Amino acid sequence: MTDHEEYRFQVNLSGMIDILSNHLYSSPRVFLRELLQNATDAITARLEHDPSASGEVFVELAGSGSNATLLMQDNGIGLTEEDVHEFLAMIGHSSKRSGGELLGETSFIGRFGIGLLSCFMVSDEIVMLTQSAKGGPSIEWRGKPDGTYTIRRLDTSLTPGTKVYLRCKPETDFYFEPETVELDLLHYGALLPYPIRLSAEGSERRINPEPPEWIFRPELIRGRRGEVLRFGEKMLGERFRDYIPLRTSAGRTGGIAYILPHAVNLNAKRSHKVYLKRMLISEQADNILPEWAFFVKCLIWTDELQPTASREHFYENEQLERVRGELGESIRAELIAMSETDQDRLGRIIDLHALSMKNLAAEDDEFYRLIHRWLPFESTYGYKSLGGLLDERRTIYYTATLDHYRQLRHVASAQSMLVVNAGYIYEKELLDALHRILPGADIRRLLPEDVSLAFTDPDAGERAASLEAIRAADLALQRFRCRVMLKRFKPEELPALFTLPEEAATLRSIERAGEESPQAFASVLGSLGGSLQGGAYSILYLNLNNPVIGRLFAGAGRLAKRLDTLIEMLYANALMMGHYPMSRSELALLNTGILALIDWSMESEDKED
Repeated sequence: MTDHEEYRFQVNLSGMIDILSNHLYSSPRVFLRELLQNATDAITARLEHDPSASGEVFVELAGSGSNATLLMQDNGIGLTEEDVHEFLAMIGHSSKRSGGELLGETSFIGRFGIGLLSCFMVSDEIVMLTQSAKGGPSIEWRGKPDGTYTIRRLDTSLTPGTKVYLRCKPETDFYFEPETVELDLLHYGALLPYPIRLSAEGSERRINPEPPEWIFRPELIRGRRGEVLRFGEKMLGERFRDYIPLRTSAGRTGGIAYILPHAVNLNAKRSHKVYLKRMLISEQADNILPEWAFFVKCLIWTDELQPTASREHFYENEQLERVRGELGESIRAELIAMSETDQDRLGRIIDLHALSMKNLAAEDDEFYRLIHRWLPFESTYGYKSLGGLLDERRTIYYTATLDHYRQLRHVASAQSMLVVNAGYIYEKELLDALHRILPGADIRRLLPEDVSLAFTDPDAGERAASLEAIRAADLALQRFRCRVMLKRFKPEELPALFTLPEEAATLRSIERAGEESPQAFASVLGSLGGSLQGGAYSILYLNLNNPVIGRLFAGAGRLAKRLDTLIEMLYANALMMGHYPMSRSELALLNTGILALIDWSMESEDKED
């Protein structure tokens, strides 16, 4: 048995730094966020070490253009020489000791050991001067993107804290301009608990305002309505009228869910701002809330979620899943409370964001039970709330598809049937579930063939007189697998009604797909359709109450030569009235029929002449 030798990976540190600094982050501007994070974490650690200390971050710009230099200084805990070797020389090493003592993320991004590398996107050298609050000499550290660094003990002692110097490298001077630095410091540090001061162009000013008291004391949020709404407008760029406080059970994640003042598409991109330990992590977080909560825009602060290496998103793990669920529960609980104490407020929100409300109600019977009365639906009685429809105290019929509703609404309305269109997203599921939350609800699904129950048959004489014409009409539509039936129904303005039972609808969909599909796939669809053809017939009801249909069947013998074309045109018209997609053969039929009618009209005029 041979001995195995152990080898160590050879890492090209220069290449590693290039990858991390130029490809890990979305933009060079994040270097300021990393410096800010390091500074504020160092201050936090200093306060734990010495509660009497006060924290501040100072940023100074000197020079301009390619000669610009940026200094960021904090009065945090600083680093000892041992800390510098341990944390600034080891990529991926945590800035927390095994005992849990925070040294501040003046390492390369704390637990990842790569944060300072972002500075190499804008500078060819990082110079750091640091003095530990725990004693020891002041240290100068210089790092370069080739992976080398130097350490020098200073003869003079600095005050505790850290200074980081960056000199602008070519083509990055934009990130050193005073306006850019000020905007980015505010962008990332608006909620930081320590003052950020900027000195540039001969003046010095504080960048971040004092954070609102209610951020640290969420129990105050409800009582500061005007202030909270103004803060949301400033931070999120929209004028809001309402909001919902957010907080997890542990209190480590909280925020404000602002109700969007306009309806939004279900697939609209989320744009929540999320702060980790008061530092902006993302302004487009799309996984911090449940999918159904797209009607809110949020400011969220947390200290419990785990950021990715770039610190621009959060890991999708059990912790995030729990937080997402609890934030969603905050919104849900507030809406439920509104249903009990402020129904007008709830109604305004639902009117504007009905789709999202229906999504939530479809997932949660308790929520559905509490807000069902305010959910709007389209019906033959107009757009009404479900509560208003229930108050009619009559059978509520509903159609499962928009096509069925369009097909049946005129007939149902004329016969005083209350029919709800459940063809839009979530609505069928909601009406299917209505029996669960209201066991006594008189509601049933309406199929196209069910409408015929409200039709009346012709009398015996009419049936006998029209028997041959009906047979001829049946033959004319045989190729479309459609039967013709003569009935009397309302409204009389409607000459014909096309109904499509489920099996026939399936076959029709297969045939249309076959027309639009490649030959090999079309043959497969043809085989599927063949198994349905036996009983898959649609029905064309012709309305004897309609004057045109009455004249057509009264003069069927005289019109025998033209009956096929007239029936085919009624069939095509009924398809269009029902908003059914037409096949190629049906479109050809419509074209031929229109030309025939034009020809007959000209023949009639010639005879009159």
